[in-house]
Amino acid sequence: MINTPLTPLYPAENYLNRELGLLAFNRRVLAQAQDERMPLLERLRFLCIVSSNMDEFFEIRVSGLKEQIRAQTPVVTIDGKTAQEIFRLVSAEAHAIVTEQYLYLNEVILPALADEGVRFLRRSTWNEAQREWIRDYFLREMVPVLTPIGLDPSHPFPRVLNKSLNFAVELEGKDAFGRSSNIAIVQAPRVLPRVIQIPEELGGCPYGFVFLSSILHEFVGELFTGMSVLGCYQFRVTRNSDLFVDEEEVTNLRTKLQGELPQRHFGNAVRLEVADNCSPAITEFLLSQFALQPVDLYRVHGPVNLVRLMQVPDWVDRPDMKFRPFIPGVPKGLPKGGSIFDAVRRNDILLHHPYQSFAPVIELLNQAAKDPSVVAIKMTVYRTGTDSVLMQSLLRAAQSGKEVTVVVELMARFDEEANIGWATKLEEVGAHVVYGVVGYKVHAKALLIVRREEGGLKRYAHLGTGNYHPRTARLYSDFGLLTANDEITHDVSEVFKQLTGLGMARTLRHLWQAPFTLQHNVVQAIHGEAEAARAGQKARIVAKMNSLVEPEVINALYEASKAGVEINLIVRGICMLRPGVPGLSENIRVRSIIGRFLEHHRIMYFFAGGKENVYLSSADWMDRNFFKRIELGFPVLDPKLKRRVITEGLKFYLADNQQGWDMNSHGVYQRRRSSRNKPHNAQGELMTLLGG
Repeated sequence: MINTPLTPLYPAENYLNRELGLLAFNRRVLAQAQDERMPLLERLRFLCIVSSNMDEFFEIRVSGLKEQIRAQTPVVTIDGKTAQEIFRLVSAEAHAIVTEQYLYLNEVILPALADEGVRFLRRSTWNEAQREWIRDYFLREMVPVLTPIGLDPSHPFPRVLNKSLNFAVELEGKDAFGRSSNIAIVQAPRVLPRVIQIPEELGGCPYGFVFLSSILHEFVGELFTGMSVLGCYQFRVTRNSDLFVDEEEVTNLRTKLQGELPQRHFGNAVRLEVADNCSPAITEFLLSQFALQPVDLYRVHGPVNLVRLMQVPDWVDRPDMKFRPFIPGVPKGLPKGGSIFDAVRRNDILLHHPYQSFAPVIELLNQAAKDPSVVAIKMTVYRTGTDSVLMQSLLRAAQSGKEVTVVVELMARFDEEANIGWATKLEEVGAHVVYGVVGYKVHAKALLIVRREEGGLKRYAHLGTGNYHPRTARLYSDFGLLTANDEITHDVSEVFKQLTGLGMARTLRHLWQAPFTLQHNVVQAIHGEAEAARAGQKARIVAKMNSLVEPEVINALYEASKAGVEINLIVRGICMLRPGVPGLSENIRVRSIIGRFLEHHRIMYFFAGGKENVYLSSADWMDRNFFKRIELGFPVLDPKLKRRVITEGLKFYLADNQQGWDMNSHGVYQRRRSSRNKPHNAQGELMTLLGG
């Protein structure tokens, strides 16, 4: 889980810590919730996103640290820290973020929402009519599905699902059998909503909500007839959710994963969240049950799971408190209702999501499934969702007798179950389903269609920086390239041969492929710019990605900076490179953009003596992407499309002084302000430029 041990080229202080970098990203997301320029309901949504991000951080990153500490692994990361040191720093920062998050929720967001008629009714404010309605809801909707468990020798502490909502109830008295257990656990089934809307005429406001936890706190005594409730405390435990499957030791990866998935809910506990009113005795009891220490305890003033508030903005019909609706555009080269194959055969087509619609990709696969001239379809699947129209097209294509090959990545974290489902359905209709290569995740985004045309078989390809997922294509910034270029489609065909068959890797003409050439070519391109700078020539590198972690690339960038190369890095999340250090990285600028959409595309620009080579990729500059995944980097060869990528994907972001954050030489991000300069908002300008 932690970076591979490496003898650093430079002193440890020149490398930033990965885990702390991820928490710094969450601070920038939290700042969106604190930004008064944002619509109010969107600020609530950003608060929820922080909670969702923190959940995954504990499930994967903190659990990995704890595993290393437990195993006493003597690993020191390139920033010079042991797992114990990182855990100590991470815990302090995580506690600080959570404290600030709830403080802002309670003191700013909820009061502001109440002023706008969106209220979360506390138990102390319920009037008699509200209380009667809520009690009726409790008896009608909750009691039938609740199972209180009194703890005694016959009823040990129950298995608590990962991230589930639970209540510890302190009791006094004897039950019908004369037992005098003083504690019970009530688990809230996931079928119950965590926020309930009450009728407007009862709420006294247009939108009145009550928390499930408030309802149970108020009426929990009705579950324990004849006993006295001394206290009721909500709690939530986060568990290690990183699946461990030794791929080299299993003969059927899908079967093995199906057996492992249920255990994800019961991995080792890594965090305990309790309400701030939880008694010391119950707190100590819960910590002991989950084998956790006081440092793993997070006391919160409010619901222990803010992620469930994510739905509230959707329930509130107040357009003035949300982002304005946005309709993505469609490139001019794609006439409505026409053949996409004809359009792509004429010219490469660049799609910039979410500013341009993902519909052309859906329509391409839909046309391919119906077109009698299409003889074969090959596609990689990493994340696609449980109700994917793309997968439905593949099913139809296979049912109609076309040669359909799908490379399904079963180890796509948190999407394993959906991918297993699609793999099963595809196999049932005769598609060839391949689970990639042992030891390597297939993260490349590639679609290849073979069509019989005059003169022989013709290949068409789609290559992307993001997943084949229509929903995230409306939320994530990504590029997709539709091409019939014979050399590029030949390369794509070779990649699919590697994934489905056996044999040595062949040299590709245009594509950079991990784990073979991608990292090497990136490093060589950086070295090329450094050599040009040393020769007194213009040299420039601009790159955009989610994370920058891989040590050799960082070292190459440092060397290029020392040679005089102008380097601009747009890194959304983790960046272990320290910019602006005199004598080392004074020519490197690092910035992060956080806005309405999740920045997701990966772009590489090298001046290359004026050629201005531009590559798009599915890969971040991380060890795992370069060496443990099958990834693709692909060039944008059409001059007009290349200029679009440079302008839309890089220049707009470098000019952003509204949502941009600059990292200083200490590794600390500072928000950019427009000051006297003309305000620039990359996402807003792209919506105006490309929107429908």
